[in-house]
Amino acid sequence: MKFIDEARIEIIAGNGGSGSASMRREKFIEFGGPDGGDGGRGGSVWAVADRNINTLIDYRYAKTHLAKNGEAGRGADCYGKAGEDIELRFPVGTIIDDMDTGERIADLTMHGERLLIAKGGEGGWGNIHFKSSTNRAPRQKTSGKPGERRKLKLELKVLADVGLLGLPNAGKSTFITAVSNARPKIADYPFTTLHPNLGVVRVGPEKSFVIADIPGLIEGAAEGAGLGHRFLRHLQRTGIILHLVDLAPFDDEIDIAGQAKGIVQELLKYDQALYDKPRWLVLNKVDMLEEPVRVKRVKEFIKKFKWKGPVFEISGLTGQGCKELCFAIQTYLDAQKAKVDAQEEYDADVRFKLDDQQGKEST
Repeated sequence: MKFIDEARIEIIAGNGGSGSASMRREKFIEFGGPDGGDGGRGGSVWAVADRNINTLIDYRYAKTHLAKNGEAGRGADCYGKAGEDIELRFPVGTIIDDMDTGERIADLTMHGERLLIAKGGEGGWGNIHFKSSTNRAPRQKTSGKPGERRKLKLELKVLADVGLLGLPNAGKSTFITAVSNARPKIADYPFTTLHPNLGVVRVGPEKSFVIADIPGLIEGAAEGAGLGHRFLRHLQRTGIILHLVDLAPFDDEIDIAGQAKGIVQELLKYDQALYDKPRWLVLNKVDMLEEPVRVKRVKEFIKKFKWKGPVFEISGLTGQGCKELCFAIQTYLDAQKAKVDAQEEYDADVRFKLDDQQGKEST
């Protein structure tokens, strides 16, 4: 299936049905009075997050989505039938924006999340609502209200704990294949990966995290070089970024430290918040170097790259160092989750004390 992470659609909720201006007509009843029913409400449009969908391809070609109108009211106190709602199912991680106002309508981050994105119009009133002691035969009725109509921009940002960053052929796909259940295409030419791949890394019976592999980034991506910046959005939700560097390029004259610096600058050009995310350096393909050469090249790279953060030496092909890296990632993610849980517990405790104090003061 083709991976699509952007789409533009139009949604139209149903119009409400008109009310009825009817009079009761039965044999032997001379003055039956009004009996016009209300119109039914129009159908609404709902967005639903579905983890079984991983692309927006269904909305690349189906541009318009309409809910049904409500039925008009009828005599004999018959109310019109409401229009049926429609549900549009999106991948988890989809952001929905109103193209006309720029308003953020929804950010679907949980499976089964259901949000109203276009409300159906209310049905009109029949003449039974207008009867009174001075107006016993009202002819008034109201029309149904129109449903909401919106043009939407859909943008998918995959949900992952860890994101992989690096040049084409840095070994990202080989690494994610070695540590997870993902099976991306692997080949010895650049830009083998053309869309994001997700894999689940299991480090224990109840310990796992999700890792995302995006197409390779090259210097000049901000100007459209390579595949540009279009896939960097998929790293914005990650908790940590692994910067993979090919320590054994085909040409020994290549300035790998200079290339790595260029990739980091592309992050900065794209988004300051993404640049500020925790980032670990992962030196890949160490199996292709003899021990003395490897030690020397690692030291030279770190010195030239001016790196002071965590460094891991791995081989995605042989699995060397991958297990240790995965355990370190899980430990880090667990620690971050514990901090968030502790902060939420503290905030809840503070709110409880404030509410309790305000309750005592009010009494």
